[in-house]
Amino acid sequence: MTEKSKTLIILHIAVFLAGWTGLFGRWISLDGLPLVWYRIMVSVVTLVAFMALSGKLHRSGWRAVWRIAALGILLSLHWVAFYASIKASNVSVGVACIATSCFFSVVFDPIINRRRMSIRDMLISFIAIAGILLIFSLDVRYRLGIALGLLSAAIYSVFALLNINVASDTGEDSATMLLYELIGGVLFLTLCMPLYAHMNPGTQVAPAGGDLLALLILGSLFTVVPFLFQIHALRKLNAFTVNVAYNLEPVYSIFFAAILFGETKEVGPSFWLGLLLIVISVVLQTTTVMRSKR
Repeated sequence: MTEKSKTLIILHIAVFLAGWTGLFGRWISLDGLPLVWYRIMVSVVTLVAFMALSGKLHRSGWRAVWRIAALGILLSLHWVAFYASIKASNVSVGVACIATSCFFSVVFDPIINRRRMSIRDMLISFIAIAGILLIFSLDVRYRLGIALGLLSAAIYSVFALLNINVASDTGEDSATMLLYELIGGVLFLTLCMPLYAHMNPGTQVAPAGGDLLALLILGSLFTVVPFLFQIHALRKLNAFTVNVAYNLEPVYSIFFAAILFGETKEVGPSFWLGLLLIVISVVLQTTTVMRSKR
């Protein structure tokens, strides 16, 4: 098995695990910002323990630390918008909007990296977006949730593109990158917490009884593991390929939400056609990557 094949397998394991994260937005009673704050705190503790036991915990140069930590601000904002989207609508809407990150990566890549826009990538992203629209049959009842979901996808696409550049410049391993990103994210949200509490008086900021276990599972198994795999994939593949693969995340989440929450009462022909288009977009990009010499 080639290194590229192994990387693609790792990437799709990460996508499958990520497919569960949206469901925690329904299980956990906290709003978006405090939910993400606790999620990152659990992730930091889990990752530090893992790195310490594996001998990978080390100190990096301050310039590298600040650059990586700044990416954590984008990551935390992506998560806050994502869970706010779920709270404003439902799991299916929130995760479906994430699939548009491939489109945003096509738009932002030429701006960030000063390169020509790829027509092929744009066409593949349009196939994925058409699939998402078909899944929801152009349902716009959840306008706020959709807007927040699109914002989350846009922020994530910028994060993915910048993450590749920073990882290349600093040379840090995936675990170290993730650790400093999480630390940067939790510090930023800690500064935002007083303002959030002031603007939302009486809002629950402490986890309820059932929330604690869900946060522990979310912050460890469903955050640290997929993101380590994802950052590893971003080192070997381009951001567009990773984003296209993540188009399968809403497919997993929609199925899980249908089973556990009954969100999809009836699955009609438009759902299956939309699902087919999403899978086609993933297959097209995966095939392109496998055939490329890079």
